[in-house]
Amino acid sequence: MIRRGLFFVCVLALPAVADEGLWLFNQFPKDVVAKKFTFDVTDAFLSNLQLASMRLGSGSGSFVTAHGLVFTNHHVVTDCIAKLSVSGHDYLKDGFYAATQPEELRCPGLEADVLLKIEDVTSQVKEPAVEASKTPAKAAVAEKAAAQALEKRNAAIARVEKDCAAKSGNLCSVVNLHSGERYDLYQYKRYADLRLVFAPERAVSFFGGNPDNRTFQRYGLDFAFLRAYEDGKPAETPTCLKWSSQRVEDDELVFAVGSPGATARLSTVAQLTFYRDSQLPVTVNRLANRITELRTFGAKSPANLQAAQLTLVTLGTEYKFAAGRLIGLKDDFLFARKSNFERRLRSAVQHDPKLGVEGAKVFDDVATAYRTWTPSERQYQILESPAAVGSDLFRIAREVVRLSEERAKPNDQRLPEYRDTALASLEQSLYAPAPIEDGVEIALLTRYLDEIKPMNEKEYPIKAIFGNKTAAQVAEEAVHSSKLKDVAERKRLAADKSAVASSTDGMIRLAHLLDEPARRLRKRRQDNIESLETSAAEKIAQFRYRIFGAADYPDATGTPRMTFGVVKAYKDRTESPVLDATTFGGLFHLAANDQERYKLPLRWLDGKPLLDLVTPMNFVSTCDITAGASGGPVVNRKGEVVGVTFDGNLESIALTYMYADDTARAVHVATPGIVAALQKIYKATALLQELGIAEPAAATGLRP
Repeated sequence: MIRRGLFFVCVLALPAVADEGLWLFNQFPKDVVAKKFTFDVTDAFLSNLQLASMRLGSGSGSFVTAHGLVFTNHHVVTDCIAKLSVSGHDYLKDGFYAATQPEELRCPGLEADVLLKIEDVTSQVKEPAVEASKTPAKAAVAEKAAAQALEKRNAAIARVEKDCAAKSGNLCSVVNLHSGERYDLYQYKRYADLRLVFAPERAVSFFGGNPDNRTFQRYGLDFAFLRAYEDGKPAETPTCLKWSSQRVEDDELVFAVGSPGATARLSTVAQLTFYRDSQLPVTVNRLANRITELRTFGAKSPANLQAAQLTLVTLGTEYKFAAGRLIGLKDDFLFARKSNFERRLRSAVQHDPKLGVEGAKVFDDVATAYRTWTPSERQYQILESPAAVGSDLFRIAREVVRLSEERAKPNDQRLPEYRDTALASLEQSLYAPAPIEDGVEIALLTRYLDEIKPMNEKEYPIKAIFGNKTAAQVAEEAVHSSKLKDVAERKRLAADKSAVASSTDGMIRLAHLLDEPARRLRKRRQDNIESLETSAAEKIAQFRYRIFGAADYPDATGTPRMTFGVVKAYKDRTESPVLDATTFGGLFHLAANDQERYKLPLRWLDGKPLLDLVTPMNFVSTCDITAGASGGPVVNRKGEVVGVTFDGNLESIALTYMYADDTARAVHVATPGIVAALQKIYKATALLQELGIAEPAAATGLRP
């Protein structure tokens, strides 16, 4: 009876009707695809996709020629484009095209990581913590043991990563899978020299603006091309994806690769309740307040609006994503499904003679831990993560303060983001020059200080920060007195802990004053939540893993994953039918109205007669994607690129917690639309030829 009960749970939990799964490359469900689509996913097919794809900045990308040409989203490299823009050359507004390699411009601080190898290192990570994780009789002692086990495990991870990097010369990262049931060591080849080749105007890539973000139908040509260089020359990348100019058809099978950010599909009902009632409401409120603050700032002058524009877009995207997750968690149907599954899983565990009542008790442990932590969540977000949302100066100041502190510690005792394996990437980002607008910084820092001021003076340095000054006064002084725009100053302070302690720089002083209380909160969260996730929550994941094994994919971790699905129309929440693709005809129809967000560049208006208006621009699929997959390639059965992922519809945001393919869709830019734009609008002959596409038109186009 027990076995039959577990089988019933298994049937309930596995993706029965959907193209679900954020699959590991070494755990792809070939048999499912073969049975459902009569297509054999070979090892060679998987290997080519893995080695041709990459994690790129905060998104994804892929190699599409043997000479390092990278295909991704415009919004993934927007920061690069903005940094490269100079007086007289606004590449966000006017676009960019390097017709020759000497014209390609290096993107400051941007890196790409290609996954080379995956190795199971579970025993190396878990064995050092076995003794420390044994549960003594007293609860207080048990809590201390769990925290010690986490420390030992973190130290083991640091050693494994460091040894791997020393032996291979690659970037090495241990990935926690199934809440610690398995640990894989990922080896990446890093490309630190990436240069911009082509980017359309932002008015085209982000057509429709923030209101159209996370919607469909969409009309955005959100794509860009970079080139990876090694030793000053274009990188040789023989493993690459062939370009296809053919449109995808209804119900066509496609595969998508990306590096999706963290999901919470293995979360318990208690965890989801915490996200819904505590974590996300704080996040949404903080983002909304900053958007309001920046809109007020921008309304004062055209110059202010221009200065705030990119930050507004970033905050708007984060807001819509957080609000979408909150809406998804308020779906009673989702919670009912989660509750039903958890009840059955818990019952199966209780009736298993090897697990029993003590095994099922871990669900209560999770609920207790999150209940205990809930009163601290707001302070944690304000002081530690993400702290001063939107402020580049505060982010830089905190990194400088912590780098000066952490560098002096043994590697395995540092915060993870300051370990040896992470330092090169952190320093490249920290020391990359970028424009910082004082007015934007003051507005956002004022809002941040308004959040800090009501806090308990016994726990936090309120008097030391404010004295008798207002939040606005403190913000202005901190920004105007800061020298952190100067990269040399950042390096000087980061190298000297005593220089940080004695600094009169307003931003450094603020970050230094908040560092100790922020660390205390971080440690408290680690002890209450993170250590719990390596004990009680880990056991729940282990139950699932024992039942489902390789048939159950782990939650996303910001590492490379592969999904599959079909091109498919759907009905929205109002039961209105939504087609699976959009065309140039729809683009120009919207551009005919007077709304600013639908204005096209003059070259597009002039080029309309040259375009076939039924050429597809965007299409949707049932591929299982979340944030972080942007810029990843979409390929057909031949392994040819037919699109690039750039978004999901609003209904897809809830996929963070549970997959459903009735209305949720991934949104992709179609390669036929890209080719038509390169041919007819931009005359990008050299780029087309490199992609293997004949182009008779003369190369005029944009120039740097």
